[in-house]
Amino acid sequence: MFVKALLGHGTKGVFELLSGWRRTRENLPFKDRVADAYSDVMVTYTMTSSLYFITFGMGASPFTNIEAVKVFCQNMCVSILLNYFYIFSFFGSCLVFAGQLEQNRYHSIFCCKIPSAEYLDRKPVWFQTVMSDGHQQTSHHETNPYQHHFIQHFLREHYNEWITNIYVKPFVVILYLIYASFSFMGCLQISDRANIINLLASDSPSVSYATVQQKYFSNYSPVIGFYIYEPLEYWNSSVQEDLRRLCSGFTAVSWVEQYYQFLKVSNISASNKSDFISVLQSSFLKKPEFQHFRNDIIFSKAGDENNIIASRLYLVARTSRDKQKEVIEVLEKLRPLSLSKSIRFIVFNPSFVFTDHYGLSVTVPVLIAGFGVLLVLILTFFLVIHPLGNFWLILSVTSIELGVLGLMTLWNVDMDCISILCLIYTLNFAIDHCAPLLYTFVLATEHTRTQCIKSSLQEHGTAILQNVTSFLIGLVPLLFVPSNLTFTLFKCLLLTGGCTLLHCFVILPVFLTFFPPSKKHHKKKKRAKRKEREEIECIEIQENPDHVTTV
Repeated sequence: MFVKALLGHGTKGVFELLSGWRRTRENLPFKDRVADAYSDVMVTYTMTSSLYFITFGMGASPFTNIEAVKVFCQNMCVSILLNYFYIFSFFGSCLVFAGQLEQNRYHSIFCCKIPSAEYLDRKPVWFQTVMSDGHQQTSHHETNPYQHHFIQHFLREHYNEWITNIYVKPFVVILYLIYASFSFMGCLQISDRANIINLLASDSPSVSYATVQQKYFSNYSPVIGFYIYEPLEYWNSSVQEDLRRLCSGFTAVSWVEQYYQFLKVSNISASNKSDFISVLQSSFLKKPEFQHFRNDIIFSKAGDENNIIASRLYLVARTSRDKQKEVIEVLEKLRPLSLSKSIRFIVFNPSFVFTDHYGLSVTVPVLIAGFGVLLVLILTFFLVIHPLGNFWLILSVTSIELGVLGLMTLWNVDMDCISILCLIYTLNFAIDHCAPLLYTFVLATEHTRTQCIKSSLQEHGTAILQNVTSFLIGLVPLLFVPSNLTFTLFKCLLLTGGCTLLHCFVILPVFLTFFPPSKKHHKKKKRAKRKEREEIECIEIQENPDHVTTV
């Protein structure tokens, strides 16, 4: 999870900076090209890195009571800082080095001087392919060779025209309504189910056991160990009554109950300590049918006197189909009693570790994630230029977050630690990819909204597509790990990448063409500038009737 999260943000910065470098003109000095690339990309990347740091910083705070979430968020904060300085320093230095090689006509891989065209013509085709820099047939470099990149060419010549077609837009609206309906339906079915199977290897024998147990014996709770960890007057009638009251509602496997029954059947009186322990050791535990209770009683000898310093019972509760909720209620009932009653005891079962984790602790990270969403969206008001850009960012991130949450539920993904981490990461992943596209659109000065969204896709579409594609390809190895936990991670991250890609390339390009912001004010500004320029030309013509210069 940690590696995949870092991969999504780190590669985004690399692809964006590389895209900004390619958009610069090759006939500029390499220093100017690097400066233009940094000014074009690093502001947005700094903002998204800050949002990552804020979000995961909240997860790493003391308010998070799941240690796994806290450790993950702490590592992510450190990694985000290191990754930012890596992009800002080392990768930028690589661009400077590449610009120097390109300006001096050195090969970018072998760092040797590129041969002349006459020399290459005498060599085999493979040598020409390896040693050519792509500019041998022209006398000068193209000012914008990035336009010939195959993804850029496809977006500009084919996809932009198709997605903004008036006949395609109704189908996109219907697609979004279907997406929103399934997301809403999934959000209504969210429950904090705790399934221990998700934490085991898929080929583990424990999975078979858990599956059979849940299928045939799901009406019974796990066997609860009831541990009394201090000396107790078991022969006292009031203590016996307290034990019966605590075990009421359970099917008890108890040496105490069996021993009391044995005394009653045998008509033996054991109302004091010495008789109680003597009969217990010399008679009750000697019988074959009661010998298995030997390990449930801890004796201690002080001089000639024996004491019971600790003992244990086993409890099983009858539950309904909503087993998880009832087990949590059992815990909430027994644990306060262990602190308030005169009998000091501990209840435990290995599954309680996961019950505590999901039943009692999941709500806090969910609240922190929600508060993180709210805080991040509020902070973006102070980090952007245009308020409509922030408004669209809020809508887009909310739509992606709810979509991932709802589709996770429909795909039978439990609300566990991994899914919560993925939801926190989805927030940052969505902002990382939607923010550059939206802010480029709202600040564009083209005549129409359609032209503005085309310009935004041409500028950022290639980097977004490259990053999301590499992110999704990086998920493929998770399918070969025999673990249900890893498969849950694969599902969540696949939905994150898919929903983000759907919004960036399908939903936003269509919705932005018939919703605000309007571009009419840009038309008025251009008309005013054109009118002002015409007036200046007329004034110059009137002042110089004999000599008219071109303005």
